[in-house]
Amino acid sequence: MNEQTAINNQDDEALRYIVPALERGLLILSQFSREKRQIGAPELTQRLQLPRSTVFRLLNTLEYMGYLERSENGREYKLGLGVLRLGFEYLASLDLTELGTPLINRLCHEVGHAANLVVRDGQNIVYVAKTTTSNTPFIGSVSVGTRLPAHATALGHVLLGGLTLAQLKELYPEHSLEVFSPQTPKDVNELYESAVRIRERGYVAAEGFYELHISTVAAPVYNHQGQIVAALGVTLGMRQIDQAQKLMLIDSVCQVANELSGLLDYAPAQQRRKAPYIMKGAA
Repeated sequence: MNEQTAINNQDDEALRYIVPALERGLLILSQFSREKRQIGAPELTQRLQLPRSTVFRLLNTLEYMGYLERSENGREYKLGLGVLRLGFEYLASLDLTELGTPLINRLCHEVGHAANLVVRDGQNIVYVAKTTTSNTPFIGSVSVGTRLPAHATALGHVLLGGLTLAQLKELYPEHSLEVFSPQTPKDVNELYESAVRIRERGYVAAEGFYELHISTVAAPVYNHQGQIVAALGVTLGMRQIDQAQKLMLIDSVCQVANELSGLLDYAPAQQRRKAPYIMKGAA
């Protein structure tokens, strides 16, 4: 038996234990996104290629359990509080979040700017922890659970620094990348070059990259295998940072990122270099 045959046999064995109704219900939930917050039954029927009666029963079940709610017009559905509770329980269950939250709280109070911790999910970054103080008004529209395109954000470039060019091309098979600002990489090769520079430096200081009025200083967090598992950073509501403040923030962010990496059993912790790498970009 060759390797491919063995893999196919394993897949067939796994499929034997799939529960179709549960699979379909989860597929319905996965259709909702930041851009598509409300969807009607006819559209779901067309998207999933399922009988209308099946979609109707699934929607009613999900609504009954609190995972979906009816929109104001009564004809469409939106995600309910049940999904939100699941999301927060998941985030709270992550060792990374539990270990990182006290550290970004301390960082926020030390530097006086909003601090956050993000992970990567496919082509997106996801905020898993965020903190501000009374002196740091909420920056932008992000909160815990917010997803942003990894290729268009400085935090995303930090996270993508752990991938090879081949892995990046597999993640982004498209010929060109969606452009969000003049600083967005146009293709995978540009993205790879940026991610590699940040990985080699051990941090990034970015100005006006995703949102022109926001700057970010961030560093990677490593696990015990030396893999980049998160990006930790501070966000400033300003388009530019003066050099003295920038160096202070780089020191503070790298120190806390190193500390979190150490808690995840990474050794030696990544050390920043003396000359800062400044991206004309942020987020």
